[in-house]
Amino acid sequence: MILLQKLSLQRGAKPLLEGADLQLNPGEHAALVGANGSGKSSLFQLICGEIGVDGGDIRIPPNWRIAQMRQEVVATARSALDYVIDGHSEYRDLQTQLDGCDDDHRLAELHGALDAIRAYEIPSRAEQLLAGLGFADTEMNQPVSAFSGGWRIRLNLAQALMQPSELLLLDEPTNHLDLDASLWLEQWLKGYDGTLLLISHDRDFIDACCDCVVHIERRQLSRYRGNYSAFELQRAERLAQQQQAFEKQQAEIAHMEDFVRRFKAKASKAKQAQSRVKALERMTRIAPAHVDSPFHFTFYPPARFSDPLLALDRAQLGYGEPVLRGIALAIHPGTRLGLLGANGAGKSTLLKSLAGEIAPLTGERRCGEHLALGYFSQHQLESLDLDASPMLQLQRARPQAREQEILNFLGGFNFRGDMATGPCRDFSGGEKARLALALIVWQRPNLLLLDEPTNHLDLEMCQALTVALQDFEGAVVLVSHDRHLLRNTVDEFLLVHDGVAEPYAGDLDDYRAWLLGRGRQPATEINDTPAPGMDKAPAAMLDKAPAAGIDKKKARQEAAARRARLAPLTKQVRQVEQAMERTAVQLATLEEQLAEGDLYEAANKARLQQLLQQQAELRRQSAEQEEQWLSLQEELEQLESEG
Repeated sequence: MILLQKLSLQRGAKPLLEGADLQLNPGEHAALVGANGSGKSSLFQLICGEIGVDGGDIRIPPNWRIAQMRQEVVATARSALDYVIDGHSEYRDLQTQLDGCDDDHRLAELHGALDAIRAYEIPSRAEQLLAGLGFADTEMNQPVSAFSGGWRIRLNLAQALMQPSELLLLDEPTNHLDLDASLWLEQWLKGYDGTLLLISHDRDFIDACCDCVVHIERRQLSRYRGNYSAFELQRAERLAQQQQAFEKQQAEIAHMEDFVRRFKAKASKAKQAQSRVKALERMTRIAPAHVDSPFHFTFYPPARFSDPLLALDRAQLGYGEPVLRGIALAIHPGTRLGLLGANGAGKSTLLKSLAGEIAPLTGERRCGEHLALGYFSQHQLESLDLDASPMLQLQRARPQAREQEILNFLGGFNFRGDMATGPCRDFSGGEKARLALALIVWQRPNLLLLDEPTNHLDLEMCQALTVALQDFEGAVVLVSHDRHLLRNTVDEFLLVHDGVAEPYAGDLDDYRAWLLGRGRQPATEINDTPAPGMDKAPAAMLDKAPAAGIDKKKARQEAAARRARLAPLTKQVRQVEQAMERTAVQLATLEEQLAEGDLYEAANKARLQQLLQQQAELRRQSAEQEEQWLSLQEELEQLESEG
């Protein structure tokens, strides 16, 4: 087991742990969570022996082999396949000894040792790891130097998985993975029988892979049983007892509970309404667990809309050669679209084309008159001015903004004091990602194009982004490996595959089942034969998928026209929801005032009557909004059923 006793650790003058205790048993899969800078990566370094303790004791079985995913990889001419096989150091050592051996007795011993580690399977296992992480067969023999930084990190991950180990340390392994590869890795880790210590911002990934959570808080290590969702509930119960902290969230939680109470039963037939209710129920449950989060921001209401905001018509998209063909896509106010598909299928190409970064090879891209585009790409951090402060970069975007307004806004992203006013050159990857996101929010977009926005963000910031996107009044097109973010912020999916992009009627659980059914199992369970009924794309889940012999182009045009018919009604539903939320907040504030005892004294009679009249008016508005919302939902459901 791993045993930490009275452990103290600091980096420079900053204490990270003080007298911390922890026990991890063999075979446990633990997630290490905590704020950025709390010491998660430093604890990994300590376990690997790269740094020493400042006090206390750490005990790890001396015979344990430790595998760690490195964050940097040097450019080398070595092939990707050989680089991954290098992770099996015992195999490479035996190969080296075998090459220089001319003693028959020793040769027999070496061959016996190779047989004991099943050396004949190792190249095949390495190929399976690479395939699972998204590498094509033709790429496996390419030199490491031919791959970009993100793909080299995938090679590091494959090398760590290749290494036989009793302890596996993974620091943000899904950062450079798409959803398909992330789901594959999840399955692989479920089958890992050693001890796993994982740092990740992906809560669904943690839920699937881990059976306990270690939380770094106030320089202590607190262990919680169960996955991340269980940790949130347990921590919420503890924080709920700390009344002073808990009161910060009471108004928001009461509002969520009121919404769920009023509509849970009445919306039983409305699919979108039920999805919203489930999301609110989850948000209500976990809100206390994030009561002390340093992040809280909202998107500004868009000033104006066009309908459609943006459209692609009969477009071929790509870089010289088409990657996607026949794309007909219109983004309307209120659109909430998630893009699904394997790495390299064209999701980022589609987003770049929508953003105007690459022009259609054929066809047309049309912008609405009032389009205000906010685009977050996987390389957004490169656009920052590292010598300028966050405050200066926001001032450049909106010169008329007051200094205090800018500082208040940056505080919601946890940029305070010198961090807000000093240069950002020394910011961490997570801090740069937060700043890039803040710049987009600051520019008041009415359409957000988000390509893996949670890369480098910690769990608390991912939570804040999820909440903010739920309340965003504009349109969203999202690519993400973070299933929690997708599940809680988008209403429909587009599957990008085989050179096309088609509506997908299933949910993320359907998509996961299809991926695993078509052979994306972990390396120990690879099955190259698709499951019965499964071919290259999950055709059964394509929205109104055309049968054999039917014009696919016509079917896509019909699907686009149907979405266009639904868009105005969907917009009305969102507007009524937002009005209901505002009314509920006003009513809650008013009822707090009515609870004040001195209000009922004779001297305050006029004030009391005024407040009671306002209460009656707000209740009338709430009832009318409720009826309007239900009526709109019924109309929307009827249109959806008519196809």
